[in-house]
Amino acid sequence: MTTIINTRSPYIDGKSVVGEGKSLPVINPATENVITEVETTSVRQVETAILAARRAFDIGDWAWADRRDRVRMILGMLDYFEEHRDELAQTIQQEAGATTRMLGSAQLDHAIAQMRQTVDLYLTLPDEEYSPRPLDVAIAANTVGLSVMTYEPVGVVSCISAYNCPFWINAWKAIPALLTGNTVVLRPSPFTPLSALVFGDAAEAAGLPAGVLNVVLEAGYEGSALMTTHPAVDQISFTGSTAVGKSIMRQAADTAKRVMLELGGKSVQLYLPDGVDKAPMGFPVVFANHSGQACVAATRMLVPHDRKDEVLDKGAAIAARLTIGDPADASTLMGPLISAAQRDRCESYVQRSVAAGGRVVTGGKRPPGHDRGYYFEPTILDVPDNSNPAAQEEIFGPVVTVIGYDTVDEAIAIANDSPYGLSGQVYSPDLVAATAVARRIRAGAVNVNGLGASAYASSGGYKESGLGRERGVDGLRAYQEIKHLSVNNW
Repeated sequence: MTTIINTRSPYIDGKSVVGEGKSLPVINPATENVITEVETTSVRQVETAILAARRAFDIGDWAWADRRDRVRMILGMLDYFEEHRDELAQTIQQEAGATTRMLGSAQLDHAIAQMRQTVDLYLTLPDEEYSPRPLDVAIAANTVGLSVMTYEPVGVVSCISAYNCPFWINAWKAIPALLTGNTVVLRPSPFTPLSALVFGDAAEAAGLPAGVLNVVLEAGYEGSALMTTHPAVDQISFTGSTAVGKSIMRQAADTAKRVMLELGGKSVQLYLPDGVDKAPMGFPVVFANHSGQACVAATRMLVPHDRKDEVLDKGAAIAARLTIGDPADASTLMGPLISAAQRDRCESYVQRSVAAGGRVVTGGKRPPGHDRGYYFEPTILDVPDNSNPAAQEEIFGPVVTVIGYDTVDEAIAIANDSPYGLSGQVYSPDLVAATAVARRIRAGAVNVNGLGASAYASSGGYKESGLGRERGVDGLRAYQEIKHLSVNNW
């Protein structure tokens, strides 16, 4: 029988170490049982990891090595992940509640495949580019020799990740940072530590020098606060809530660290009048996306007023047929939420929505027959307008609000009436019209007639959905400094 990854200790300065903090139980959200316990790091050990990364960057060979040497070791890490794919899948399933279907896509297999694509993309990027305009002063003095823009690693990067797609988020942070010559301290969510500890195993198997990659664990926030304030850290890459992202910006300000933030979202799926027939299938797309635990989940559905009741009725019928239960069962479409607190949060928002004039079309509570596990029914809310709390605030669960509109301009205004701007979707058989609407939506990624994510295309948030870009050329360059190097004749 396949077992979960058996590493339980932090990885600091090239070796597993005994954690000085309290042991942390890892809970299976589908059963509420303790899977195992892991050793956590003390604040002192977090600083040890930071200083190890600093030393590895400043006096080691990693940052200035031939890129092919770094690529060889990163590919070795990816090989390790693939060799241990079954154990890793079991681990993610048990600690995050990911369904078997999700493991075959965003939770694991696509992550590894896209990391290989990221390696290929990195190898196409130049380390330096000739400046198109020589320096005026040098021209006047007739001494110009060379003017180039060079791309160099930033330094020590603190990577702080979320629980919903733990392996993928860890990979999207650590791998590009390492490829570009940085050293890394990785701190996963306390809900999902096991799929981060495997990065230490992979680094050791691939031969990464000591200190280049460190993995620290904690149940609280003191260590992560140090990772965002310590003067030896040059950059922070964080995925999580907007509230925590704002705190990180404040913490990073005193040392002017570079900050990359992928934060909350309240994305729309906007159906133009000629595309409404597709709307009912938009519900299971959200529900099957890790039970709505995705920052890009399109949890606001916009349809014309005169088709709204039809969409709600068809959506409720579809929701009633969705399989909820054991994530390991291949037929399961919806697994659990990560915790009892997250389940309670969903229920609270349903109540707040109803108090503000909304109506529960289906769902809104714990499903019958699931006395254990943090399950919540697929929920559809009919809300009168976009001011409803369930339409304005990120719930992070299987709750979709449906809002009617009269004109396309009104629909666009509703889509943009949000503090968030992470992603969006527009549906219509008229590609010209749909694309024109997509261009007017204030979000970092907008999909027309479907969903799409690629290692070659970057994404990021507008407004309170974050700063910076991940994936693609921009996501690699985000971990690099740009230096102008001019070399003049003697």
